Formats: sequence, C-alpha cells, structure tokens
Amino acid sequence: MARRTAESEPTPVDDAPRRAPSLNDLLGQDRAIGALRSAVASGRIHHAWIFSGPAGVGKFTAAHAFGAMLLDPTTAPNLAGEIEADPESETQRLIGARSHPDLHIITKELAAYSDDANVRARKQTTIPKDVIVRHLLEPIALAPTLRTGSMVGKVFIVDQAELMDRSQTNAPVQNAVLKTLEEPPPGSVIILITSHEDRLLPTVRSRCQRIRFHLLDKSAMDEWFRRSELDITPDERAWLERFSAGSPGKAIEAATTGLYEWSRQLTPMLDDMVRGRYSSQFAPTAASLMDEWAAAWVKRGEQSGGKPSKEAGNALATAHLFAILSDWTRHRLRAELDSPLSGHILHAIDAMHEAEQALHANVQPAFVLERLASELVFDRSGAVSR
Repeated sequence: MARRTAESEPTPVDDAPRRAPSLNDLLGQDRAIGALRSAVASGRIHHAWIFSGPAGVGKFTAAHAFGAMLLDPTTAPNLAGEIEADPESETQRLIGARSHPDLHIITKELAAYSDDANVRARKQTTIPKDVIVRHLLEPIALAPTLRTGSMVGKVFIVDQAELMDRSQTNAPVQNAVLKTLEEPPPGSVIILITSHEDRLLPTVRSRCQRIRFHLLDKSAMDEWFRRSELDITPDERAWLERFSAGSPGKAIEAATTGLYEWSRQLTPMLDDMVRGRYSSQFAPTAASLMDEWAAAWVKRGEQSGGKPSKEAGNALATAHLFAILSDWTRHRLRAELDSPLSGHILHAIDAMHEAEQALHANVQPAFVLERLASELVFDRSGAVSR
C-alpha cells in the first residue's frame, strides 16, 4: 500500500475517500508540469527522475500525479489536447485509495515495518538500506501486479531521497540504488524527491532526468490561500505569506503547528532588544517553544505508528526558530534601511547564524540563546551590547 509522507505537511489521519492527485492540482510550476506532460505525450519515458527544489512546493504531489498518469491506460489527450488520465478510471480509484499495488512510495517511516528488529528500533533519521532493498530493489525486479496496457508497469517514489545516506563519502544505500539506475528492469520508473539535490551522489544525478521546482510567486500563493480554506485571521495570513516565502507546505506547517504564536511571543522581545532593551525572557521563551514543539512532533509521529527521533524533532524546531528570526530580521531591515539600526541588524543576522550553528553542534540551547540575546541588544552609542 502506498504511504504518503509529504514534506513539511502534516500527514492526514482521516479515512475520508480521496481522489488521485492530478498535475492540475499544482500551482506556479508551469515549467515542471509542461516537461512532465511532454514526456508522457512523447511516449518515451525516462526510467529515472529527480524532482528537486525547496520544501513544500509540490514535488511530492507532482511525483504522485505523474506516477498516476504513467500507470493508467486511460492517459491520453483530452478535448483540450491536454494529457491526462480519466479521473473515474479504476487505476485512479486505486491510487486515490492508496492501494495501487504497482505504485510504491518509499519513506524513512517504512523502517517501522522492517523484518529486522534492529532496523525497527532505530530512530527514523535516514532511509535504511533494508527499506530500499525491501521496497525498491526487490519489487522492481518482479513483474507488475496489474497488467493494464499502461505506459509503465511500476512506479517507485523515494521521498526525501537525500536521507538514503548521511554522507557522500560513505553512501552504501545510494550505491545500492545506482546499479538499478544503470540497468533498470523494463517498464519501471524511479522518482527521487529531494530538497537537497547536492546530497545525492553525482553518479546518481547523472543517470536521472532532472525536474526543478521553484517557490511560488505572489499570484500563485494568493490562489493557494484561496483554495486552502485555512481558518486564520488577516494578521496571521499576512504573516504566513511573508514567512512561507512561496512554499505552501511551509505555510501549512506554520499554520497547523503554532509557529504564528512563536512569532507573536518573540517579536516584541526582539523589537525591544533592537531598541537597546535587553529581554531576560527571550532565551527561556525560545527554548521552551522549541522543546514543546519537538515533543509534540515526536508524539504525532508515534501516534502515526512511527519512531520519530527527538534529535530530528529538535533539529526541525531549531530550523523553525531561525526561520522566524530570519523573517524578523528581513522585515526590520526593510523598515530600518536608512537608519543607524540597519548596520546592527546586519550584525544580528551574523549572530543568528553563529547561534544556529552552535545549536546544530549540540551546544546547550540555554547558553546559546542567552548569548544570542546579548548580541541582539543595540547600544545607541553605536556598539553592540555584550
């Protein structure tokens, strides 16, 4: 059964019927969609693809929709000449129900279903070789379960493909996939989804057709917000538009996991410090927000049957904190462009970068955030308060 893990989006938990995804669902990705439709129209489908670009911009939806077209024998030009599958077909019904036996979606969370107890016990920070062997390398060598006369017999989608290995200098999982990419069984297609294409081996990248996805522009994001029907205030929407910077997935996560409230709590403290008033509450508040968010993230993952790592949750919480701080600095820098504060805000950006690196190096958050708070206080004499 296909299991969906969308980047930067909460995993749906309801059991309501779903339709199969369509390339028409994507906004602001005309070039990528055009390339995929052209490939289908040509009838010459490359066996391996990389869908790369920022998180939350539609790569997974595109891969799922592309796979649905390739597996459906009804895929053909419609009355407008646009390539698409019959949305009422049996193939689309199976894909919408996440039960098509020849669409394989591979994520790090599949480690929880491994036959190897050691793999099941590991924290889900990478895609283990066991998962790739069981869910890609072994089934790709078998005949398709359904014989429908479609363009391809099997589609494999590897989400967050950069997690197949932590290091390019020690990449046994990617190397295991490499032979299949070089000599794929006929009628199979592999799609690697990544927000960090540089973490894939050059030999892997060179064997794949690469499709690049981009952040959405304002008009596309406006349409996305209209479709999303998020229950948010005008102030929250304005903040989400600025914070998400063209990533619908980032907007969804921020709206559904409380990041707007982070901004509401931290912004007054940041504004005080940039005016020269030290905030003793900034460090403990930021640390508490990060810890609570990471704990909630782990709990959601466990409730979904996974084994999420607190380490991964802390890393995501750190990334969210510094995304909020970066948003604040950009906003303030525009507002203070011609004032003496502009130079200090540039210094603050450097201080934030150093603090983020320290947290990733496992320096105690309380120490790092206290130091950052002192670095953010602007001394009207022109110096940074320390």
